Amino acid sequence: MPDMSASANLAMTHLVPLAAKELDENKVTPGVLGFIVFAALAVGVWMLMKSMNRHMGRVNFEEAPEPGAPSSPKSAAAAKE
Repeated sequence: MPDMSASANLAMTHLVPLAAKELDENKVTPGVLGFIVFAALAVGVWMLMKSMNRHMGRVNFEEAPEPGAPSSPKSAAAAKE
């Protein structure tokens, strides 16, 4: 990257102290942009949770029987008799 010209370097040295004087370290807040980003993240998480609950409700999970157990309830009742 080429070196900055002397005038650009001079301009940067004059602008940096001006920006530092405007910043009050005791009053730094996230502001409106921070709120908008946080609200967007919250809405996104809420939508993902809602979608996850809907998809989990559609899951039809049937547990596999144990290897030593009878395969159906009818055969289990017959085995007891």
